[in-house]
Amino acid sequence: MSAWIKVLMAGNTFIYRLTGGVLGSRMAGQSVLLLHSVGSKSGKLYTTPLNFYRDGENYVLVASNWGGKSHPGWFFNLMRQPDTTIQVKKQVLPVKASEASESDYERLWQQVTSQNPFYTRYQSQTSRKIPIVILTPRK
Repeated sequence: MSAWIKVLMAGNTFIYRLTGGVLGSRMAGQSVLLLHSVGSKSGKLYTTPLNFYRDGENYVLVASNWGGKSHPGWFFNLMRQPDTTIQVKKQVLPVKASEASESDYERLWQQVTSQNPFYTRYQSQTSRKIPIVILTPRK
């Protein structure tokens, strides 16, 4: 990830937290949440602003990493420690992460690419299959 993207994400996270999502919860027409995850190697707490989509009560994330050669760090963190929290505007929600099953993948891929066609371009830039992560609210 480039230094510019890291600065942009850190700035968005700061503004999102400061304003309770009044600012920073939409970028380029897409809804944004803050994902809290624990580093799978470092054990460090990370907060990452990510586009999200809804599928019923679930939140859907796309681990595109801008079409990079590997999955983003947050994906590995969630697969190792799936119980986490997200912030959607002012609301902090406990969720459990899981990778979309094959049966759900195609349906969700169609849904997210219809809302954000950049994912199709990102998929064409990489040989890896871009994962879709489902965040299910925990009761």
